[in-house]
Amino acid sequence: MHSMRSSGWMFAPARKFPLVRPSRALVVAPRASQGCALESGDLVLVAGATGGVGQLVTAKLLERGFRVRAVDRARTNRSGAAQLFRGAAVEVFPADLRDRSTMVGLMQGVAAVCCCTGTTAFPSSRWEGENGPRNTDWVATSNLIDSTPSTIKRFVLVTSVGVERFKEFPFNILNLFGVLKYKRKSELHLQSSGLSYTIIRPGRLTDGPYTSFDLNTLLQATAGNRQDVQLSPRDDQRGEASRIAVAEAVVQTLMLPSTRNHYYSICSTEGEGPGKDTAKWETLFSSCYAPEASMLA
Repeated sequence: MHSMRSSGWMFAPARKFPLVRPSRALVVAPRASQGCALESGDLVLVAGATGGVGQLVTAKLLERGFRVRAVDRARTNRSGAAQLFRGAAVEVFPADLRDRSTMVGLMQGVAAVCCCTGTTAFPSSRWEGENGPRNTDWVATSNLIDSTPSTIKRFVLVTSVGVERFKEFPFNILNLFGVLKYKRKSELHLQSSGLSYTIIRPGRLTDGPYTSFDLNTLLQATAGNRQDVQLSPRDDQRGEASRIAVAEAVVQTLMLPSTRNHYYSICSTEGEGPGKDTAKWETLFSSCYAPEASMLA
């Protein structure tokens, strides 16, 4: 879950950015079988690439030989993606996901999408420029979903635990400004879109965020003794989730067709964990939807 720091500054009501439903037939993308695993060299669009999870996802994709297109809104009050990823093989695409008119050509050649966008649960400096929960977690995300062609191999969306429990304590407190409600709304929109999707719901995010991109530093990051992960197909988890584990989970789902059209809640626990071992991740993901697990649901 995103940071809950409050700066105490006064803020204006969020602008109602329009939702425009484009035809997917107008978007050109590589032909691909839905749900297929990605191959080295495929182009992956990363939304939220300058955030903590997004930076790690980008680093892990590059490490595995994927190409990355990072969405950059080119905000004047923070470093742009072009500066952040200087020296890395990252294509920067200037677009504001809240505004469909800026997204023309965004999906050209894209094989998969990783949406790691988000904002704070409570008013903070990150809300400046009309970046509250509605615009960030609903308007921008739904525009991205609607602009994604049906031929995409996978759309991975990172949301949060508590999205189905936002009326229950303590999630009702976190949802005072609608962050969990809007994340859940985007989940349902993706689920009904017909796209091949995976939804990752992390607990409260730890280990970061990182303020500058350095491939070696990011790939050598460690969560200490809490490198194991606990997965669930339901929104029934509480606790923390290392950004390192969340980013690894995002990338692993792109390589595992069995994770298609599934939800996974994730928290970190003590232990060695699966690391970058795809076979171990596949076992973890598969156990969530095994027949015996379904019987216990």
